[in-house]
Amino acid sequence: MYVSARSDYALRAMLAVAVAAADGGGTTGDLGHAPAPGGELVKAAALAESQAIPLSFLQGILLDLRRAGLLLSHRGAEGGYALTRPADEISVGDVLRAVGGSLTSVRGLPAEVAGYHGVATGLRDVWLAVDGAIATVVDRTSLADLLAAKSREPAARDGARATARP
Repeated sequence: MYVSARSDYALRAMLAVAVAAADGGGTTGDLGHAPAPGGELVKAAALAESQAIPLSFLQGILLDLRRAGLLLSHRGAEGGYALTRPADEISVGDVLRAVGGSLTSVRGLPAEVAGYHGVATGLRDVWLAVDGAIATVVDRTSLADLLAAKSREPAARDGARATARP
């Protein structure tokens, strides 16, 4: 699996939108819920700046995420982006597929369509197994899982330092 800049940026943008929702941008209180009507939305420019993503590149990514049903958008001066579902219902796999298609490719094609002849026939099974293993990991990991890991990070780091002392 190759993680492109596009995929990385898409995940970072989705996490930033989820954090904005969790921080009270008009949410219903649960982590990752989209803002209530009239609630605060996250602007593309703010996402680009906070995540150090070129705005022109990010706009195409946001369009793909909206088309995939992961983000909703509102136009205008008060417009912006919000998650369409709670962060615990959006997986890393959902985001990766929205911006990149198939999780695993062989010579630029999805692993499912790879075909081999003769001694190489077994390679298709290997690529399908790799695809399945990747799908298992990314489909089990939600945006909320990643945000929860972020909130545990300083405590884990402090604990590691505490145990490393003589």
